[in-house]
Amino acid sequence: MPTARLHLDPAFRVGTVDRRLFGSFVEHMGRSVYTGVFEPDHPRADADGFRTDVLDLVRELGVTTVRYPGGNFVSHYRWEDGVGPVEERPTRLDLAWRSIESNAFGLGEFMAWAAKAGVEPMMALNLGTRGVPEAVALLEYANHPGGTARSELRRSHGAEDPYGIRLWCLGNELDGPWQMGHKTAHEYGRLAAETARAMKRFDPGLELVACGSSNAHIDTFASWEATVLEHTYEFVDYISLHGYYEPQDGDTDSFLASAAEMDRMIDAVVATADHVGAKLRDPKKIKLSFDEWNVWYQSRFGGEDSLEWRTAPELIEDVYDVTDAVVVGSLLITLLRHADRVGAACQAQLANVIAPIMTRPGGPAWRQTVFHPFALTARHARGRVLRVEPESPVVETARHGAVPALWATATHDEETGELALFAVNRDRTAPLTLTAGLRPFPGSHVVEHLLLADDDPAAVNTAEQPDRVVPRPVAGTRVSDDALTVELPPASWTLVRLATS
Repeated sequence: MPTARLHLDPAFRVGTVDRRLFGSFVEHMGRSVYTGVFEPDHPRADADGFRTDVLDLVRELGVTTVRYPGGNFVSHYRWEDGVGPVEERPTRLDLAWRSIESNAFGLGEFMAWAAKAGVEPMMALNLGTRGVPEAVALLEYANHPGGTARSELRRSHGAEDPYGIRLWCLGNELDGPWQMGHKTAHEYGRLAAETARAMKRFDPGLELVACGSSNAHIDTFASWEATVLEHTYEFVDYISLHGYYEPQDGDTDSFLASAAEMDRMIDAVVATADHVGAKLRDPKKIKLSFDEWNVWYQSRFGGEDSLEWRTAPELIEDVYDVTDAVVVGSLLITLLRHADRVGAACQAQLANVIAPIMTRPGGPAWRQTVFHPFALTARHARGRVLRVEPESPVVETARHGAVPALWATATHDEETGELALFAVNRDRTAPLTLTAGLRPFPGSHVVEHLLLADDDPAAVNTAEQPDRVVPRPVAGTRVSDDALTVELPPASWTLVRLATS
């Protein structure tokens, strides 16, 4: 059996786990909002129309931050349409997803939902078809205590206290020609800088995210970030990254190694940001917000032009299998391995649209396979991320070349003493024996060993079989002679929790 080795030592650290790494995304797209998180006529809807079965799953998932209201949707969105008495709100055409938007769910509903879900809002601004005045107007409406026209308007809408939103996205994917209000890097950088300057004048403590590239394959990648940051470096705290992953031409080996692409993208954006900082002689380090990531079978989507004008259509409702869950687990490992620079991340999206949670209108809600690695990582990745450099056999892939079969990271919570080891075996044919040295953690013992794998890698969860694929406990895993030995089946995701003295 092939073997891999790594060593865990509290002296070698990457950074602290930022809880914002476990964010998600709710966009007015498909059934993400309507019949996803919001369905007033559902048997389990509360007085505000929120599905309580979905709220329960969101809390179980461990989501910390939710980006709203888009996504492509935000670049043609008028926030004013979604506030005030619902019966007075206009119905609009959403050009991004060719949908009919009732605006029954807007800012006030989202903030009420976020409070019940226990998540921090990440509010996206429309810098596609709107600009500085509209952004500042929304900020005043949301965050000013009272005594001005817009803050008093919020209070008249039932929100006596300000929302206190701290984290704001300065637009969405404006490098993309598909975006309403698509701009050059210079055009966007100037607008983002002026918007950020005005917002920081309102409140210097706001945290702002500048738009990075929509993907790593677009022609302007890296040059876009360089130009945008030259305009905005003084004002912003984050630059965004977006990445979606799927198998191409049946190439499962490359798909299982998707985290290699995410890893390279993060390194490239860090290098670009640091180059701009050096050029500007600014000692500040820009953080990264990987605020859209997931497995997405884009090859199954016919594009926006294929859509008909409908209200809350079934749109991009990918059903995830075991292999998809392993890939999601590996992407989470990559985010943790960059915890020194990645300060926020949002899996896109939360419900129904390429989501860990699926619902039926009027019916049940259930966990997709990808729910489980996210929930367990969010629950147990705490404290410091340890610098883990595995020795591993490699897997040859067509898209990424030779990649380590083992992809792993570990966290150490100094308060509780718990170690959490997260590991993926990317090899879909051969098991792997992992030995983890624990000499700096004397007296360590295994608390729990969970495995996500299946003899049928295409197995999925459905409303009828919601627990077909779940992590299962593995018995008998021990620490011996200051080393942990773990068997990793082919194409698997593993969590081992250890108690330390």
